Amino acid sequence: MKILVLSFYYYPDLSAGSFRTTALVKALVNKLTKDDVIDVVSTLPNRYQGYAPNSLESEKNNGLEIHRIKLPSHRGGMLDQSRAFYCFAKQVLTLIRDREYDLVYATSSRLMTAALGAYVARRKKTKLYLDLRDIFTDTIKDVLSVRLSWLLLPMLTVVERWTVTRADKVNLVSKGFGSYFMRRYPNVKYSFFSNGVDEDFINVSTFNKRVAATENHLVVLYAGNIGAGQGLHKILPVLAKKMQDVAVFKVIGEGGKKDDLIAEIENAGVKNIELLPPMSRHDLIKLYMNADILFLHLNNYEAFEKVLPSKLFEYAATGKPIWAGVAGYPAEFVNNEISNSVTFKPCDIDDAQLKFKQLSVVNDSRDEFTNKYNRTKIMSQFSEDILSLLRKDA
Repeated sequence: MKILVLSFYYYPDLSAGSFRTTALVKALVNKLTKDDVIDVVSTLPNRYQGYAPNSLESEKNNGLEIHRIKLPSHRGGMLDQSRAFYCFAKQVLTLIRDREYDLVYATSSRLMTAALGAYVARRKKTKLYLDLRDIFTDTIKDVLSVRLSWLLLPMLTVVERWTVTRADKVNLVSKGFGSYFMRRYPNVKYSFFSNGVDEDFINVSTFNKRVAATENHLVVLYAGNIGAGQGLHKILPVLAKKMQDVAVFKVIGEGGKKDDLIAEIENAGVKNIELLPPMSRHDLIKLYMNADILFLHLNNYEAFEKVLPSKLFEYAATGKPIWAGVAGYPAEFVNNEISNSVTFKPCDIDDAQLKFKQLSVVNDSRDEFTNKYNRTKIMSQFSEDILSLLRKDA
């Protein structure tokens, strides 16, 4: 048995795709026999310009081969990302030219890695399992300008249909995606294996009383991407200004809208927001433990009412109160699954302040949640589902 795994991000990069794929590969490796091989083709760490840990371009160990492709320097813009993906795709095709596989697995948020997986599977005449972490054609309608969206959407819709209908099975990371895909592609087989709580967070203890870093102020922490999808620049500066007597905000991350966030902070004369660069999970956990409240926000785009942010699982595992600006399915998930959490309307400062007052600033035991959404358990089940495609032909 030989499996090809395509993922634009992989360990030690910092991203939802990296954490997810690394955990899945580990689960697959645990099920290998001595004659099985898994080829992972990804990239050298490139998620954030300011965070580039050392990693090998090639690794080989006990049936697992990892190939990390070096990309040209790029930022968060669409043109830069397109160039980076072109480089990735070109080198993937070169690398696997003379290799044969029994199954191709591709995980994708922006559709194109999934399309590449579909193309490779077709060329190799092998089975295809797709893992879709976003609805790209839905998202660009909100993120891009009307003109650019009008130009790109017809082409991307064709690519999406071609990609999805060629899969032997498609996993949807969020149940909120179900109606979109099932309505358009009813003959495709679907599964729903979500993100989950990684091992790093399973035994995190949050039950020691801490002293606030700033006297009489609560520490509100955000960790993650700072892009158009998060819309921090649209809410955080004014929200922080209104709460300057109550809280200090720490924002950890990078992204295409960080400059906009900085500009809005300066324009508003905000003094209670601290910006910090991306960091390792070990260092991040320390800051989680010294925070009082964890903040999450998605922009007020219709597409984001279907997603399920992977950061929620990480936040929930800490036991800290969660203050989330989300709507639709992610709001339902937070309200139904995560204790001591509140949701407010995205980009609505008044509603954010109102819901903030409903939070209980205490640490909460969420053992039931971490057991239910243990990433290791989810990935073990997911890997079985992937391998079942091969066993049907055995």
